[in-house]
Amino acid sequence: MSSWANSHTSEPRPLSHDLHLDLRQTITPGARGVRELLTSALREAVRSGRLTVGAMLPPSRTLAADLGLARNTVAEAYAELVAEGWLESRQGSGTRVVNRGQNQLPPRPRGAGSPPPHNLMPGSGDVTTFPRTDWLASARRALSNAPHEALRACDPRGRHELRSAIVEYVARVRGVRTTPDSVVICAGTRHAVEILTRMYGLTRPIAVEAYGLFIFRDCIEATGGSSTPIGFDDEGAVVSDLDALDVRAALITPAHHFPHGLPLHPTRRTAVVDWARRTDSYVLEDDYDGEFRYDRQPVGALQSLDPDHVVYLGSASKSLAPVLRLGWMVLPPELVDAAVAAAGGGQWYVDAISQLTMADFIAGGHYDRHIRRMRGRYRRRRDLLVERLADYNVGVRGLSAGLHLLLTLPDGAEPDVLYRAGEAGVALAGLSRLRHPLAGPYVPDPDGVVVSFGTPADHGFGPAVDALCGVLAATGL
Repeated sequence: MSSWANSHTSEPRPLSHDLHLDLRQTITPGARGVRELLTSALREAVRSGRLTVGAMLPPSRTLAADLGLARNTVAEAYAELVAEGWLESRQGSGTRVVNRGQNQLPPRPRGAGSPPPHNLMPGSGDVTTFPRTDWLASARRALSNAPHEALRACDPRGRHELRSAIVEYVARVRGVRTTPDSVVICAGTRHAVEILTRMYGLTRPIAVEAYGLFIFRDCIEATGGSSTPIGFDDEGAVVSDLDALDVRAALITPAHHFPHGLPLHPTRRTAVVDWARRTDSYVLEDDYDGEFRYDRQPVGALQSLDPDHVVYLGSASKSLAPVLRLGWMVLPPELVDAAVAAAGGGQWYVDAISQLTMADFIAGGHYDRHIRRMRGRYRRRRDLLVERLADYNVGVRGLSAGLHLLLTLPDGAEPDVLYRAGEAGVALAGLSRLRHPLAGPYVPDPDGVVVSFGTPADHGFGPAVDALCGVLAATGL
Protein backbone atom coordinates (compact mmCIF):
# COMPACT_ATOMS: atom_id res chain seq x y z
CA MET A 1 0.00 0.00 0.00
CA SER A 2 1.30 3.48 -0.71
CA SER A 3 0.13 7.08 -0.66
CA TRP A 4 1.25 10.27 -2.29
CA ALA A 5 1.43 13.09 0.22
CA ASN A 6 3.30 16.27 0.89
CA SER A 7 6.57 15.81 2.77
CA HIS A 8 6.58 16.08 6.56
CA THR A 9 7.11 19.52 8.05
CA SER A 10 6.87 20.90 11.54
CA GLU A 11 3.20 21.65 10.97
CA PRO A 12 0.65 19.31 9.37
CA ARG A 13 0.02 20.20 5.78
CA PRO A 14 -3.01 19.28 3.70
CA LEU A 15 -2.68 16.24 1.46
CA SER A 16 -2.90 17.01 -2.23
CA HIS A 17 -5.94 15.65 -3.98
CA ASP A 18 -3.95 12.74 -5.36
CA LEU A 19 -4.12 9.66 -3.17
CA HIS A 20 -3.01 6.22 -4.29
CA LEU A 21 -4.35 3.24 -2.41
CA ASP A 22 -3.54 -0.37 -3.26
CA LEU A 23 -6.58 -2.34 -2.16
CA ARG A 24 -4.70 -5.60 -2.81
CA GLN A 25 -7.32 -7.04 -5.10
CA THR A 26 -9.04 -6.09 -8.32
CA ILE A 27 -11.99 -3.80 -7.70
CA THR A 28 -15.09 -4.60 -9.71
CA PRO A 29 -18.23 -2.42 -9.58
CA GLY A 30 -20.68 -3.75 -7.00
CA ALA A 31 -18.22 -6.26 -5.51
CA ARG A 32 -18.97 -7.05 -1.89
CA GLY A 33 -16.43 -5.99 0.66
CA VAL A 34 -14.96 -3.10 -1.33
CA ARG A 35 -16.01 -0.52 1.28
CA GLU A 36 -14.38 -2.62 4.02
CA LEU A 37 -11.17 -2.86 1.97
CA LEU A 38 -11.13 0.89 1.44
CA THR A 39 -11.78 1.60 5.12
CA SER A 40 -8.96 -0.73 6.17
CA ALA A 41 -6.59 0.80 3.62
CA LEU A 42 -7.27 4.30 4.91
CA ARG A 43 -6.77 3.21 8.54
CA GLU A 44 -3.45 1.61 7.64
CA ALA A 45 -2.35 4.73 5.77
CA VAL A 46 -2.93 6.74 8.95
CA ARG A 47 -1.27 4.17 11.24
CA SER A 48 1.82 3.98 9.04
CA GLY A 49 2.20 7.74 8.88
CA ARG A 50 1.53 7.96 5.17
CA LEU A 51 -1.45 10.12 6.08
CA THR A 52 -0.43 12.57 8.79
CA VAL A 53 -2.66 14.32 11.29
CA GLY A 54 -4.16 17.33 9.55
CA ALA A 55 -3.81 15.78 6.09
CA MET A 56 -6.80 16.54 3.88
CA LEU A 57 -8.32 13.63 1.99
CA PRO A 58 -9.57 13.95 -1.56
CA PRO A 59 -13.28 14.70 -1.98
CA SER A 60 -15.29 11.48 -2.11
CA ARG A 61 -16.20 12.14 -5.74
CA THR A 62 -12.51 12.50 -6.70
CA LEU A 63 -11.30 9.40 -4.87
CA ALA A 64 -14.24 7.37 -6.20
CA ALA A 65 -13.35 8.34 -9.77
CA ASP A 66 -9.65 7.51 -9.20
CA LEU A 67 -10.42 4.07 -7.76
CA GLY A 68 -13.34 3.24 -10.05
CA LEU A 69 -15.80 3.01 -7.15
CA ALA A 70 -19.27 4.36 -6.50
CA ARG A 71 -19.04 7.75 -4.78
CA ASN A 72 -21.31 6.56 -1.99
CA THR A 73 -18.87 3.72 -1.23
CA VAL A 74 -16.14 6.28 -0.52
CA ALA A 75 -18.55 8.55 1.37
CA GLU A 76 -19.63 5.64 3.60
CA ALA A 77 -15.98 4.71 4.29
CA TYR A 78 -15.23 8.31 5.25
CA ALA A 79 -18.32 8.43 7.48
CA GLU A 80 -17.30 5.22 9.25
CA LEU A 81 -13.81 6.56 9.96
CA VAL A 82 -15.28 9.84 11.20
CA ALA A 83 -17.50 7.89 13.57
CA GLU A 84 -14.47 5.90 14.79
CA GLY A 85 -12.47 9.07 15.43
CA TRP A 86 -9.85 8.73 12.69
CA LEU A 87 -11.18 11.56 10.52
CA GLU A 88 -13.05 14.83 10.89
CA SER A 89 -15.48 16.14 8.29
CA ARG A 90 -16.87 19.65 8.12
CA GLN A 91 -19.10 21.21 5.48
CA GLY A 92 -16.94 23.44 3.29
CA SER A 93 -13.68 22.34 4.92
CA GLY A 94 -13.31 18.82 3.59
CA THR A 95 -12.25 15.67 5.42
CA ARG A 96 -9.03 15.61 7.47
CA VAL A 97 -7.06 13.12 9.55
CA VAL A 98 -7.40 13.82 13.29
CA ASN A 99 -5.99 10.64 14.88
CA ARG A 100 -2.58 8.99 14.39
CA GLY A 101 -3.87 5.58 15.42
CA GLN A 102 -2.68 5.67 19.03
CA ASN A 103 -5.47 5.70 21.58
CA GLN A 104 -7.99 5.69 18.78
CA LEU A 105 -11.62 5.85 19.67
CA PRO A 106 -13.37 2.49 19.63
CA PRO A 107 -15.77 1.82 16.77
CA ARG A 108 -19.31 2.87 17.50
CA PRO A 109 -21.46 -0.18 18.35
CA ARG A 110 -23.68 -1.30 15.52
CA GLY A 111 -26.53 -3.30 16.97
CA ALA A 112 -27.30 -6.14 14.60
CA GLY A 113 -30.72 -5.62 13.16
CA SER A 114 -31.56 -2.66 15.38
CA PRO A 115 -33.76 -0.24 13.43
CA PRO A 116 -32.82 3.45 13.28
CA PRO A 117 -34.93 5.78 15.45
CA HIS A 118 -36.17 7.60 12.34
CA ASN A 119 -36.50 5.32 9.33
CA LEU A 120 -37.01 7.31 6.13
CA MET A 121 -35.50 4.66 3.85
CA PRO A 122 -37.55 3.76 0.76
CA GLY A 123 -38.72 0.24 0.05
CA SER A 124 -41.63 -0.23 2.42
CA GLY A 125 -44.96 1.28 3.29
CA ASP A 126 -46.21 1.83 6.83
CA VAL A 127 -46.48 -1.75 8.07
CA THR A 128 -48.28 -0.61 11.24
CA THR A 129 -51.34 -0.07 9.05
CA PHE A 130 -51.38 -3.65 7.80
CA PRO A 131 -55.07 -4.65 7.67
CA ARG A 132 -54.73 -7.48 10.16
CA THR A 133 -58.44 -8.03 10.80
CA ASP A 134 -59.38 -8.25 7.13
CA TRP A 135 -56.31 -10.36 6.31
CA LEU A 136 -57.09 -12.78 9.15
CA ALA A 137 -60.72 -13.07 7.97
CA SER A 138 -59.51 -13.82 4.44
CA ALA A 139 -57.06 -16.40 5.76
CA ARG A 140 -59.83 -18.15 7.70
CA ARG A 141 -62.14 -18.22 4.72
CA ALA A 142 -59.36 -19.35 2.41
CA LEU A 143 -58.27 -22.19 4.67
CA SER A 144 -61.84 -23.25 5.42
CA ASN A 145 -62.78 -23.37 1.75
CA ALA A 146 -59.50 -24.74 0.39
CA PRO A 147 -59.75 -28.13 -1.29
CA HIS A 148 -57.55 -30.88 0.14
CA GLU A 149 -55.33 -30.79 -2.94
CA ALA A 150 -54.37 -27.20 -2.08
CA LEU A 151 -52.28 -28.64 0.76
CA ARG A 152 -50.12 -30.50 -1.74
CA ALA A 153 -47.78 -29.07 -4.35
CA CYS A 154 -49.75 -26.79 -6.64
CA ASP A 155 -49.50 -25.62 -10.23
CA PRO A 156 -45.92 -24.35 -10.75
CA ARG A 157 -47.40 -21.04 -11.91
CA GLY A 158 -49.21 -20.63 -8.57
CA ARG A 159 -52.75 -21.18 -7.33
CA HIS A 160 -55.38 -20.60 -9.99
CA GLU A 161 -57.51 -18.60 -7.51
CA LEU A 162 -54.78 -16.01 -7.02
CA ARG A 163 -53.80 -15.85 -10.68
CA SER A 164 -57.45 -15.22 -11.60
CA ALA A 165 -57.83 -12.53 -8.92
CA ILE A 166 -54.67 -10.79 -10.12
CA VAL A 167 -55.85 -10.85 -13.74
CA GLU A 168 -59.09 -9.11 -12.72
CA TYR A 169 -57.28 -6.60 -10.52
CA VAL A 170 -54.46 -5.53 -12.87
CA ALA A 171 -56.87 -5.31 -15.79
CA ARG A 172 -59.23 -3.04 -13.86
CA VAL A 173 -56.63 -0.89 -12.08
CA ARG A 174 -53.61 -0.89 -14.41
CA GLY A 175 -55.06 -1.77 -17.83
CA VAL A 176 -53.07 -5.01 -18.14
CA ARG A 177 -54.31 -7.48 -20.76
CA THR A 178 -53.75 -11.12 -19.89
CA THR A 179 -55.26 -14.44 -18.76
CA PRO A 180 -54.59 -16.61 -15.68
CA ASP A 181 -52.52 -18.97 -17.83
CA SER A 182 -49.94 -16.22 -18.41
CA VAL A 183 -49.47 -15.27 -14.74
CA VAL A 184 -46.67 -16.76 -12.62
CA ILE A 185 -46.63 -16.13 -8.86
CA CYS A 186 -43.25 -15.29 -7.36
CA ALA A 187 -41.76 -14.09 -4.09
CA GLY A 188 -41.68 -10.39 -4.91
CA THR A 189 -40.18 -8.30 -7.71
CA ARG A 190 -36.59 -9.16 -6.82
CA HIS A 191 -37.39 -12.84 -7.24
CA ALA A 192 -38.99 -12.07 -10.59
CA VAL A 193 -35.80 -10.30 -11.71
CA GLU A 194 -33.79 -13.34 -10.64
CA ILE A 195 -35.99 -15.62 -12.73
CA LEU A 196 -35.83 -13.31 -15.75
CA THR A 197 -32.06 -13.06 -15.44
CA ARG A 198 -31.81 -16.83 -15.77
CA MET A 199 -33.90 -16.52 -18.91
CA TYR A 200 -32.25 -13.52 -20.57
CA GLY A 201 -29.27 -12.26 -18.60
CA LEU A 202 -26.76 -15.11 -18.62
CA THR A 203 -25.51 -14.70 -22.19
CA ARG A 204 -26.18 -10.98 -22.68
CA PRO A 205 -26.48 -8.09 -20.24
CA ILE A 206 -29.88 -6.83 -19.12
CA ALA A 207 -30.38 -3.12 -19.79
CA VAL A 208 -31.41 -1.10 -16.74
CA GLU A 209 -32.00 2.58 -16.05
CA ALA A 210 -28.89 4.54 -15.07
CA TYR A 211 -30.60 5.31 -11.76
CA GLY A 212 -32.57 2.61 -10.00
CA LEU A 213 -32.78 0.15 -7.14
CA PHE A 214 -29.32 -1.31 -6.59
CA ILE A 215 -30.92 -4.49 -5.23
CA PHE A 216 -31.91 -5.39 -8.78
CA ARG A 217 -28.41 -4.81 -10.12
CA ASP A 218 -27.04 -6.90 -7.26
CA CYS A 219 -29.62 -9.59 -7.94
CA ILE A 220 -28.69 -9.78 -11.62
CA GLU A 221 -25.00 -10.13 -10.77
CA ALA A 222 -25.64 -12.65 -7.97
CA THR A 223 -27.61 -14.79 -10.42
CA GLY A 224 -24.64 -14.85 -12.79
CA GLY A 225 -25.67 -12.11 -15.20
CA SER A 226 -24.68 -8.52 -15.77
CA SER A 227 -26.46 -5.22 -16.33
CA THR A 228 -25.71 -2.26 -18.57
CA PRO A 229 -27.21 1.22 -18.09
CA ILE A 230 -29.25 3.38 -20.42
CA GLY A 231 -29.36 7.14 -19.92
CA PHE A 232 -31.84 9.18 -17.93
CA ASP A 233 -33.16 12.73 -18.25
CA ASP A 234 -36.26 14.80 -17.50
CA GLU A 235 -38.40 12.55 -19.74
CA GLY A 236 -37.34 9.35 -18.02
CA ALA A 237 -35.21 6.54 -19.39
CA VAL A 238 -33.43 7.36 -22.67
CA VAL A 239 -34.76 4.30 -24.43
CA SER A 240 -33.06 5.23 -27.72
CA ASP A 241 -29.82 4.04 -26.05
CA LEU A 242 -31.12 0.48 -26.42
CA ASP A 243 -30.44 0.57 -30.15
CA ALA A 244 -26.69 0.59 -29.51
CA LEU A 245 -26.73 -2.30 -27.01
CA ASP A 246 -26.58 -6.04 -27.51
CA VAL A 247 -29.42 -6.90 -25.14
CA ARG A 248 -32.68 -8.80 -25.35
CA ALA A 249 -34.31 -7.44 -22.19
CA ALA A 250 -34.65 -3.99 -20.62
CA LEU A 251 -35.83 -3.44 -17.03
CA ILE A 252 -37.55 -0.04 -16.63
CA THR A 253 -40.03 1.73 -14.32
CA PRO A 254 -42.40 3.52 -16.74
CA ALA A 255 -45.19 4.43 -14.29
CA HIS A 256 -43.05 6.08 -11.61
CA HIS A 257 -39.29 6.15 -11.91
CA PHE A 258 -37.24 5.34 -8.86
CA PRO A 259 -35.74 7.54 -7.51
CA HIS A 260 -36.58 10.59 -9.65
CA GLY A 261 -40.33 10.07 -9.39
CA LEU A 262 -41.59 10.80 -12.88
CA PRO A 263 -43.43 8.77 -15.52
CA LEU A 264 -41.80 7.75 -18.79
CA HIS A 265 -42.70 10.28 -21.50
CA PRO A 266 -45.48 9.04 -23.84
CA THR A 267 -43.22 9.15 -26.92
CA ARG A 268 -40.66 7.02 -25.12
CA ARG A 269 -43.31 4.53 -24.02
CA THR A 270 -44.12 4.01 -27.68
CA ALA A 271 -40.44 3.95 -28.64
CA VAL A 272 -39.43 1.25 -26.16
CA VAL A 273 -42.26 -1.01 -27.32
CA ASP A 274 -41.22 -0.41 -30.94
CA TRP A 275 -37.66 -1.39 -29.98
CA ALA A 276 -38.89 -4.64 -28.44
CA ARG A 277 -40.92 -5.50 -31.53
CA ARG A 278 -38.17 -4.57 -33.96
CA THR A 279 -35.47 -6.55 -32.19
CA ASP A 280 -37.62 -9.42 -30.89
CA SER A 281 -36.75 -8.39 -27.33
CA TYR A 282 -38.69 -7.85 -24.12
CA VAL A 283 -39.41 -4.91 -21.84
CA LEU A 284 -39.47 -5.90 -18.16
CA GLU A 285 -41.95 -3.45 -16.61
CA ASP A 286 -41.47 -2.88 -12.89
CA ASP A 287 -44.78 -1.21 -11.99
CA TYR A 288 -43.14 0.67 -9.13
CA ASP A 289 -45.70 2.65 -7.06
CA GLY A 290 -48.18 2.42 -9.94
CA GLU A 291 -51.14 2.50 -7.54
CA PHE A 292 -50.08 5.52 -5.48
CA ARG A 293 -50.68 8.79 -7.33
CA TYR A 294 -51.89 12.12 -5.99
CA ASP A 295 -51.79 15.05 -8.40
CA ARG A 296 -52.09 13.36 -11.76
CA GLN A 297 -54.20 10.85 -13.61
CA PRO A 298 -52.94 7.27 -13.28
CA VAL A 299 -50.48 6.17 -15.94
CA GLY A 300 -51.61 2.81 -17.32
CA ALA A 301 -49.31 -0.16 -17.56
CA LEU A 302 -46.93 -0.25 -20.52
CA GLN A 303 -47.93 -3.89 -20.98
CA SER A 304 -51.26 -2.82 -22.47
CA LEU A 305 -49.44 -1.46 -25.54
CA ASP A 306 -48.00 -4.87 -26.44
CA PRO A 307 -48.69 -7.91 -24.22
CA ASP A 308 -46.44 -10.01 -26.49
CA HIS A 309 -43.29 -7.99 -25.77
CA VAL A 310 -43.76 -6.66 -22.23
CA VAL A 311 -43.38 -8.64 -19.00
CA TYR A 312 -45.38 -6.93 -16.24
CA LEU A 313 -44.03 -7.18 -12.67
CA GLY A 314 -46.09 -6.39 -9.59
CA SER A 315 -46.03 -7.14 -5.87
CA ALA A 316 -47.71 -6.48 -2.54
CA SER A 317 -44.47 -5.40 -0.85
CA LYS A 318 -45.23 -1.66 -0.82
CA SER A 319 -49.01 -1.86 -0.70
CA LEU A 320 -49.21 -4.38 2.16
CA ALA A 321 -45.89 -5.56 3.61
CA PRO A 322 -42.54 -6.78 2.26
CA VAL A 323 -42.57 -9.82 4.54
CA LEU A 324 -45.49 -11.36 2.63
CA ARG A 325 -43.12 -12.08 -0.30
CA LEU A 326 -46.02 -12.00 -2.74
CA GLY A 327 -45.41 -10.94 -6.31
CA TRP A 328 -46.52 -11.75 -9.83
CA MET A 329 -45.28 -11.79 -13.38
CA VAL A 330 -47.62 -11.32 -16.31
CA LEU A 331 -45.80 -12.91 -19.22
CA PRO A 332 -46.27 -13.27 -22.97
CA PRO A 333 -47.73 -16.79 -23.36
CA GLU A 334 -44.61 -18.18 -25.06
CA LEU A 335 -42.45 -17.28 -22.04
CA VAL A 336 -44.49 -18.99 -19.33
CA ASP A 337 -42.86 -22.42 -19.57
CA ALA A 338 -39.38 -20.89 -19.65
CA ALA A 339 -40.17 -18.81 -16.58
CA VAL A 340 -41.44 -21.83 -14.67
CA ALA A 341 -38.29 -23.75 -15.59
CA ALA A 342 -36.06 -20.85 -14.56
CA ALA A 343 -37.88 -20.70 -11.21
CA GLY A 344 -37.00 -24.34 -10.56
CA GLY A 345 -39.91 -26.13 -12.17
CA GLY A 346 -42.29 -25.88 -9.22
CA GLN A 347 -44.03 -23.39 -6.95
CA TRP A 348 -41.57 -23.57 -4.06
CA TYR A 349 -41.46 -19.91 -3.07
CA VAL A 350 -44.92 -18.77 -1.97
CA ASP A 351 -47.03 -21.08 0.15
CA ALA A 352 -50.50 -21.99 -1.09
CA ILE A 353 -52.30 -20.68 2.01
CA SER A 354 -50.86 -17.21 1.53
CA GLN A 355 -51.83 -17.33 -2.13
CA LEU A 356 -55.39 -18.33 -1.30
CA THR A 357 -55.57 -15.63 1.37
CA MET A 358 -54.43 -12.97 -1.08
CA ALA A 359 -56.94 -14.21 -3.64
CA ASP A 360 -59.79 -13.80 -1.12
CA PHE A 361 -58.41 -10.44 0.01
CA ILE A 362 -58.48 -9.10 -3.57
CA ALA A 363 -61.80 -10.69 -4.55
CA GLY A 364 -63.52 -9.34 -1.43
CA GLY A 365 -62.51 -5.75 -2.22
CA HIS A 366 -60.26 -5.45 0.83
CA TYR A 367 -57.15 -4.75 -1.25
CA ASP A 368 -58.83 -1.87 -3.10
CA ARG A 369 -60.13 -0.36 0.12
CA HIS A 370 -56.75 -0.60 1.81
CA ILE A 371 -54.95 1.10 -1.08
CA ARG A 372 -57.51 3.92 -1.25
CA ARG A 373 -57.20 4.47 2.50
CA MET A 374 -53.39 4.49 2.35
CA ARG A 375 -53.36 6.78 -0.69
CA GLY A 376 -55.11 9.47 1.35
CA ARG A 377 -52.83 8.94 4.35
CA TYR A 378 -49.66 9.08 2.28
CA ARG A 379 -50.83 12.20 0.49
CA ARG A 380 -51.26 14.02 3.81
CA ARG A 381 -47.77 12.97 4.85
CA ARG A 382 -46.32 14.12 1.54
CA ASP A 383 -47.97 17.53 1.89
CA LEU A 384 -46.59 17.97 5.41
CA LEU A 385 -43.09 16.97 4.34
CA VAL A 386 -43.10 19.35 1.37
CA GLU A 387 -44.33 22.18 3.57
CA ARG A 388 -41.51 21.63 6.07
CA LEU A 389 -38.84 21.37 3.37
CA ALA A 390 -39.77 24.74 1.89
CA ASP A 391 -37.47 26.47 4.41
CA TYR A 392 -34.34 24.65 3.23
CA ASN A 393 -32.00 24.92 0.26
CA VAL A 394 -33.05 21.65 -1.36
CA GLY A 395 -34.87 20.78 -4.55
CA VAL A 396 -37.87 18.46 -4.32
CA ARG A 397 -38.79 15.96 -7.05
CA GLY A 398 -41.31 13.15 -7.36
CA LEU A 399 -44.30 14.90 -5.82
CA SER A 400 -47.12 13.52 -7.94
CA ALA A 401 -46.95 9.83 -7.04
CA GLY A 402 -45.20 7.19 -4.99
CA LEU A 403 -44.05 6.99 -1.38
CA HIS A 404 -40.81 8.97 -1.54
CA LEU A 405 -39.35 12.34 -2.49
CA LEU A 406 -35.97 13.03 -4.05
CA LEU A 407 -34.19 15.94 -2.40
CA THR A 408 -31.55 17.41 -4.69
CA LEU A 409 -28.67 19.04 -2.81
CA PRO A 410 -25.92 21.55 -3.54
CA ASP A 411 -22.87 19.97 -5.13
CA GLY A 412 -20.80 18.06 -2.59
CA ALA A 413 -23.40 18.12 0.19
CA GLU A 414 -24.61 14.51 -0.04
CA PRO A 415 -21.86 12.84 2.05
CA ASP A 416 -22.22 15.40 4.84
CA VAL A 417 -26.01 15.03 4.91
CA LEU A 418 -25.72 11.24 5.07
CA TYR A 419 -23.11 11.39 7.83
CA ARG A 420 -25.11 13.84 9.94
CA ALA A 421 -28.27 11.82 9.31
CA GLY A 422 -26.50 8.72 10.62
CA GLU A 423 -25.41 10.63 13.72
CA ALA A 424 -29.01 11.76 14.27
CA GLY A 425 -30.49 8.29 13.75
CA VAL A 426 -32.17 9.25 10.47
CA ALA A 427 -31.98 6.56 7.79
CA LEU A 428 -31.85 7.97 4.25
CA ALA A 429 -30.78 6.64 0.85
CA GLY A 430 -28.02 8.51 -0.95
CA LEU A 431 -28.68 9.28 -4.61
CA SER A 432 -25.15 8.31 -5.63
CA ARG A 433 -25.70 4.74 -4.41
CA LEU A 434 -28.59 4.43 -6.84
CA ARG A 435 -26.47 5.44 -9.84
CA HIS A 436 -25.24 2.55 -11.98
CA PRO A 437 -21.45 2.14 -11.64
CA LEU A 438 -21.11 2.13 -15.43
CA ALA A 439 -23.24 5.22 -16.03
CA GLY A 440 -21.19 7.52 -18.23
CA PRO A 441 -20.51 11.24 -18.05
CA TYR A 442 -23.56 11.93 -20.21
CA VAL A 443 -25.80 10.91 -17.30
CA PRO A 444 -26.47 13.69 -14.73
CA ASP A 445 -24.68 13.12 -11.42
CA PRO A 446 -26.21 15.50 -8.85
CA ASP A 447 -26.01 15.17 -5.09
CA GLY A 448 -29.23 14.12 -3.38
CA VAL A 449 -31.00 11.91 -0.88
CA VAL A 450 -34.18 9.87 -1.15
CA VAL A 451 -36.70 10.38 1.67
CA SER A 452 -39.58 7.97 2.18
CA PHE A 453 -42.70 9.45 3.72
CA GLY A 454 -44.36 6.03 3.60
CA THR A 455 -42.11 4.02 5.90
CA PRO A 456 -42.64 5.49 9.41
CA ALA A 457 -45.66 4.81 11.56
CA ASP A 458 -48.05 7.74 12.01
CA HIS A 459 -46.80 8.45 15.53
CA GLY A 460 -43.21 8.49 14.32
CA PHE A 461 -43.61 10.52 11.17
CA GLY A 462 -43.62 13.97 12.79
CA PRO A 463 -40.49 13.29 14.89
CA ALA A 464 -38.77 11.82 11.81
CA VAL A 465 -39.48 14.99 9.81
CA ASP A 466 -38.23 17.10 12.73
CA ALA A 467 -35.02 15.08 12.83
CA LEU A 468 -34.57 15.37 9.06
CA CYS A 469 -34.97 19.14 9.22
CA GLY A 470 -32.42 19.22 12.02
CA VAL A 471 -29.95 17.38 9.79
CA LEU A 472 -30.51 19.84 6.94
CA ALA A 473 -30.08 22.79 9.27
CA ALA A 474 -26.88 21.34 10.75
CA THR A 475 -25.51 20.86 7.24
CA GLY A 476 -26.04 24.52 6.49
CA LEU A 477 -28.92 24.00 4.10
